[in-house]
Amino acid sequence: MGFNISRLRDLFRPQKKNLTLQNIRISFPAENFTRLEKILGTTISNKNIYVEAFIHRSYLEENEHFEFSNERLEYLGDSVLNLVIGEFLFNKFPKEEEGFLTKVRAKMVNRNALSTVAENIKIADFMIMSSNIPKTVTHNSKSILSDALEALIGALYLDKGIETCRNFILKNIVEPMFKEGEHLVDENYKSQLLEYAQANKFSIPVYQILKEEGPHHDKTFTVEVVIGEKVFGKGKGKSKKEAEQLAAKTALEKLQQH
Repeated sequence: MGFNISRLRDLFRPQKKNLTLQNIRISFPAENFTRLEKILGTTISNKNIYVEAFIHRSYLEENEHFEFSNERLEYLGDSVLNLVIGEFLFNKFPKEEEGFLTKVRAKMVNRNALSTVAENIKIADFMIMSSNIPKTVTHNSKSILSDALEALIGALYLDKGIETCRNFILKNIVEPMFKEGEHLVDENYKSQLLEYAQANKFSIPVYQILKEEGPHHDKTFTVEVVIGEKVFGKGKGKSKKEAEQLAAKTALEKLQQH
């Protein structure tokens, strides 16, 4: 029995959720779908699936009868995104090894890159969230924006298929990044710091969380990186990973200066 991609798409389509989604659609402005069609470059067939793509988990906190958010679509969209960009890089760089392709793809699909794309297409304007979360948080949260973009890609895949998704991803993510040459900038400072430490026979860098501040939906983390018994850098970010990367960047700059 061969792999049936149509069956996979059917598994992710909302089944018993449509009535609930239909209710939410009533409060989802009709002009949003017109705007979305311009952004996506295609007509929308299944409006419910796009509404689902913009439902943040916080919405569940004040709507107990509602049982799902955009997280399933985010998972699916992440897979589609990695496939399309992986295929593009495979064909774009026929002589490069796996390590190079992996690094470039990671650069193109990281939270910073995706949140920038989400900002450009104004995804925050479509978000359905808890009324307790200020709009400024929605517009400035890289995590919320990047997750919603992946969910939107998942919805587009279910509604229109892989070719339409590929066109959207190439136009909005791949082409702008290649035009600016950003795909060649290595921002994985943790990896660079580890390689530097190993090359110079230092101890392996260790990351320690110093502080967690702010409410659950808008936390800020402060992290330090220790090599041996000495602190070489500190970083602050909206996620542990972001704080660790900034701490590693500071440590690299300090080590390279000396």
